[in-house]
Formats: sequence, C-alpha cells, structure tokens
Amino acid sequence: AAPAGSVSFSVKHTEGVTVELACRGQAEVRSAPGSGTRWLLDEGTALRFCMNKASTEVNDNKVTVSFYGEGGQPINQAGVFLTGIGISLDVDADRDGVVEKNNPNKASWTWGPEGHGAILLVSCDKESP
Repeated sequence: AAPAGSVSFSVKHTEGVTVELACRGQAEVRSAPGSGTRWLLDEGTALRFCMNKASTEVNDNKVTVSFYGEGGQPINQAGVFLTGIGISLDVDADRDGVVEKNNPNKASWTWGPEGHGAILLVSCDKESP
C-alpha cells in the first residue's frame, strides 16, 4: 500500500496503541510516539497495531505512517484513527442470582453446589455449511 517511489517508512502512534512490525513473518515490537525510526520497505513487511484498553472518546488514538523516497525525502503519509471498544462478559460468578461485573470468582471455576464461576453453554456446531 506504499506510494510509488517509497523505499522506507516510519511509524508514529499515540500512547494507547501498540505497534508491531512483521518482516518476513517474524514479529518484533517496534516504535514509540515520536521515535523517528525508519525501516526499509520490503516485500512481506506488515504493520499490526492494537489497543490495550477501551477509548475514552471516539477516534482518540491514531497511527501515522510516513513514506520516504531515495535520499530520505518525504513522499506521503497515511493515518488511521482508532477507537477501542471494551467488552466484558458479566456473569453470576458466585451463583447467587446477581450478575456482578467485578466478582473475584469470575476468573476461576469450582464444581458443585457450593462452587463458583460461570457456566457457559457454547454452540460450536455448524448451522449451515
């Protein structure tokens, strides 16, 4: 997806984003906001980015990729705004009829009438081919 004539690139991102640079299938954690490190463009180079926590507002995180030509002259930039969505499975972890978000028994499970932890019934069959 790099513009024609690009030979290298750099990545900047906001604090809430983790960026990984994968070169020929080997992932390495790279970059930091304002780092300025440049990498050569190579076939099979890919960027993977993720957020580690939910956003406080829409589009509050960003990744910017700058492309450079021979001699280091800037060619173009591409940017992505990100919004992290928090998802939580809230359950009746102590089986008392009350669904609690932060029940300490949510992370473990014990069998029996005095047990704790969520009981999940998962449908893993194919409804259609």
